Amino acid sequence: MPRSRSPEPVIETTATRPRERRQRVQSAVTGMAVLKGLARLGGRASLTALAAHIDESPAKVHRYLVSLVEEDLVAQEPGTQQYHLGFEALQIGMAAMRQADPIRLAEASLVRLRETLEVTCFVAVMGNKGPTIMRFEEPGLPVTVNVRAGSVMPLLWSATGRVFLGLLDEKQVQAQAREELAAAGPARLAQLDARDPIGALRRAVQADDCAWVRDTNLTGISAVAAPVRDYTGRVCAVLTALGATGGFDPAIDGPIGSAVRHEARAVSAALGFNPAA
Repeated sequence: MPRSRSPEPVIETTATRPRERRQRVQSAVTGMAVLKGLARLGGRASLTALAAHIDESPAKVHRYLVSLVEEDLVAQEPGTQQYHLGFEALQIGMAAMRQADPIRLAEASLVRLRETLEVTCFVAVMGNKGPTIMRFEEPGLPVTVNVRAGSVMPLLWSATGRVFLGLLDEKQVQAQAREELAAAGPARLAQLDARDPIGALRRAVQADDCAWVRDTNLTGISAVAAPVRDYTGRVCAVLTALGATGGFDPAIDGPIGSAVRHEARAVSAALGFNPAA
């Protein structure tokens, strides 16, 4: 009786291994595209809308959705049949948000501003006493200013404070602005709109989405500031550059203003802010 031959082993060659790896990587890329597409559509969408958004066939997207549902990264509503982000996706998002620290994320932007523009710059957050500088960077030949990390900036007279004043609707901010206004002398009051000083400042900042000052907070010092937003769109910090008025252009569309606004947008994006959403 002839002996049965055992199947010959499959020999894995160097040609097949990279191909299999590429296939696995491509599957991961497509799966991530499905998840990101669902997030960009607001976290909820039909199969047809999601497939059109990522430019894939509905049949292909459905296969990936089945796997994502099994892993609890995506869930499907029985009534509408729409897909939405699942529990595990929410857990990943929460973990990412816990790590999203605007001060830490702004460090690289401050260094770039200092090195490329040779300006003094800092990032501030809204504290109990007002806008508080958290990280301060200055070039080799620093501008002499009486502010450092821990300094509290005024709301009405500093570019930093005006950004918070214009873009935050919190009662504490408005109350502090009224206190500053009541304590201001004639010279400072003359710099503001006589009919609606706080309202005019807020409208100007809202129109430009940033603020600038020239010799307003400190004589001889100009500054430009832009907001940093978290994933909800709330202003959580402000990025500011300042310098001696004679050699510092605080115009929001000038080289310094454009760089500050660019870096503020980059930090906001790292915090999860999506302007389109």
